[in-house]
Amino acid sequence: MAWNQTNNHKPELDPWGKKNSPEQDYSEKKEQKKSNEKKTSINFKKIFYNFNNIINHTTNSKNLLNKKIHPFLILVVIVFFIWCASGFYTIKEAERGVVTNFGKFSHLVEPGLNWRPVFINDVQAVNVETVRELATSGVMLTSDENVVRVEMNIQYKITDPSSYLFSVAYPDDSLRQATDSALRGVIGRSTMDRILTEGRTLVRRDTQKEIEETIQPYHMGLTILDVNFQTARPPEEVKSAFDDAIAARENREQYIREAEAYANEVQPKAHGKAQRILEEAKAYSSRIILEAQGEIVRFLKILPEYKKAKEMTLKRIYIESMERLLSHTKKVFIDKNSNSTLFLSLNNFISDQKKHNKSFLNLTKPIQHKSNFLKKDQEINYLSSLSPNHFLKQRRINSIRNDIKNIERE
Repeated sequence: MAWNQTNNHKPELDPWGKKNSPEQDYSEKKEQKKSNEKKTSINFKKIFYNFNNIINHTTNSKNLLNKKIHPFLILVVIVFFIWCASGFYTIKEAERGVVTNFGKFSHLVEPGLNWRPVFINDVQAVNVETVRELATSGVMLTSDENVVRVEMNIQYKITDPSSYLFSVAYPDDSLRQATDSALRGVIGRSTMDRILTEGRTLVRRDTQKEIEETIQPYHMGLTILDVNFQTARPPEEVKSAFDDAIAARENREQYIREAEAYANEVQPKAHGKAQRILEEAKAYSSRIILEAQGEIVRFLKILPEYKKAKEMTLKRIYIESMERLLSHTKKVFIDKNSNSTLFLSLNNFISDQKKHNKSFLNLTKPIQHKSNFLKKDQEINYLSSLSPNHFLKQRRINSIRNDIKNIERE
């Protein structure tokens, strides 16, 4: 039978067209059953294989993703964020930030929140508001070859932070050395008396000036605010002698100040008194001149009458003079031929006589004090006012003035 020939539901024949025997059919069925079992087992394997392929494919896809985002890249990103966050810093109000780029000065930073690239830029905060102090002292030799111990305090502040950090290696130590050098130079040019007494202010000023001139070429970024010359004292061996000398100078200064105060108090009084005396002298001179002129005028008026009637004029002048003279005397003249009885109060008469004698003694008494001259002038003025035109009284007054002048000369 041919290979492509159908059997029409007849028992199968072998390839040569012969009918198979039952044993052969049984063996064929058995083999077919084995083959079917084999095919069935093969299909399960294929299914398991396919399932494994799917799982492996999923695992491979995850591995592919893991290969695309490498752990090192994640580490780099984290480090970058940490680097950026660590670059923020704050500068205080009294400070200024000095920024350096790989160790080289870049710029200054104002107070507040700022950022810098770490490991590239570095920032140093410098306080520019605080007033710093520097104290120095030592035993030094003066120009007059004396030894004195001096203590000085310097106040300064930073005005240029970049110059303060980079111009000089150790600016504070450099300032200390400049201060010591300037102080020794000024003390060496001064005497001990000047240092210990009135020259302290000049020493302080000269020291500050020399310190500024010394540090200026170095551009240290410092500004000297004040130099306090605290103490200057001699060695202990001669301290007591110098204390006595200083005390004597202080006493001298005190006496000078007291004398000046006294002079300032007395001089205005003396000037006022001198001015008053001058005014009184001018007034007295004017009065005497006017009185003399009045006498001249009076005699010139009497002269024509005297030429006409000499006896009558002389008698009238005599009577007027006696009237003025006797009107101020305490003496009582009576006519001896009169029979009238007079009653006099002897107590009043005696007391008035004592006062008159006392005033006369005061006029002739030597003057011992300046105030007496004024009293004499007042008495002279009083006598002149009583009889300004009487020549006898005028002579008395002139004689008293001459006595006063002689006493003043003595």
